[in-house]
Amino acid sequence: MTHRTPHLTTMNHHQTTRRDFLKTTGLTTAAIGFPTIIPSTALGKGDTPPPSERIVMGGIGLGNMGSGDLSNFLNNPMVQYVAVCEVRGNVCNERKNQVDGKYNNKDCKAYVDFRELLAREDIDAVHIATPDHWHAIQIIEACRAGKDVFCQKPETRTLREGKLVVEAARRYGRVVSGGSQRVLEDYRDIVRKCWGGELGPIKAINVEMGTMSKQCNLPAENCPADMDWEMWLGPAPWAPYNSKRCDGNFSCEGGSWRSYADYSGGNMTDWGAHHIGGATFAVDVRELQPTDVILNDEGGKKWISFKYPNGIELTLNKPGKGQHQVDGTPGEKRDAKKIPEYAAKGGIGADFLECIKTRGKPFRDIELAVNTVNVSHLAMISYTLGRSLKWDAKNQQFIGDEEANRFIDRARREPWQL
Repeated sequence: MTHRTPHLTTMNHHQTTRRDFLKTTGLTTAAIGFPTIIPSTALGKGDTPPPSERIVMGGIGLGNMGSGDLSNFLNNPMVQYVAVCEVRGNVCNERKNQVDGKYNNKDCKAYVDFRELLAREDIDAVHIATPDHWHAIQIIEACRAGKDVFCQKPETRTLREGKLVVEAARRYGRVVSGGSQRVLEDYRDIVRKCWGGELGPIKAINVEMGTMSKQCNLPAENCPADMDWEMWLGPAPWAPYNSKRCDGNFSCEGGSWRSYADYSGGNMTDWGAHHIGGATFAVDVRELQPTDVILNDEGGKKWISFKYPNGIELTLNKPGKGQHQVDGTPGEKRDAKKIPEYAAKGGIGADFLECIKTRGKPFRDIELAVNTVNVSHLAMISYTLGRSLKWDAKNQQFIGDEEANRFIDRARREPWQL
């Protein structure tokens, strides 16, 4: 089957630009080990760092998490922030004013359509914090436009999207980082114990997760005049505006877009990116995907066991097990390994910026992030079907299971096909 990606008609993909040169150079120098070129289009003022070393950024989706990311990048001296994109007019104006206030000018441009922001040749990188159903499309289009990408978790809404975003990052030579800071910062203790050999050879680790998202039947409300509701929905099925349907609060219990299947996987993907990310990092399977998804039922309590190719087991909601409880073999020797860290001080955002300069892979490289969120997607499909599954990670499909394979992706409205 031939899959299509949305095409940006505002972009000239045939014209050779400075960004094309940087993209090509980044790929070539990475292969032979020479330093690459630092983005040099920043227009910001100030003596340090010099303009040639500043990274020009814009933001797409600037609600709760997007606002926090904007502040972090805006206040980093390596960044010159020049554009904001948001479908709610009042929020868009607030974020533009925030950026303008930082630089004491009126230069920040505001957009409703993210494609217009991506068409700008002067922008080196974007951060994305739209609802989950938008992530894959915007990551792919940003890569195609020659931008490096920092995307909030969960990076995908479906299994098929994971394959496509990794392919886009590699094809266009982009630095693409997932956004879960908790993987390293919150779970460092269990990571230290596992990687340091304190628990001996690791057999299994448990993750505790909450509810999956559900269908939304909220009644229609009057849409605010300054909101582009069609653009908010994008690839999702058409539905009437309701403030709870699109609220960006962090609850998954009915009062936010995170609660509803058209936009999110609920707690299973939202917190899964954190908890599963920390677990797979701790037991050193973050570069792998499971092969077996085994649904168990103990006295009405359903839980899942994921089997990895190297023999490690990750359990989900196993009775009698707590969050990140490890089954190791204390007393047996296990050589310590150096724990991967961020490429720069200042958190996961600073790690992303440093990797833009060096063209290295960030701590939450998109492939690692996809491996994490795919565990959540596999769990949801297993729970939905009520049975165990076998997963072919190489071909990204279920083995001999047509019914399960229908859950690999979701339908999208035109023109947002992938």
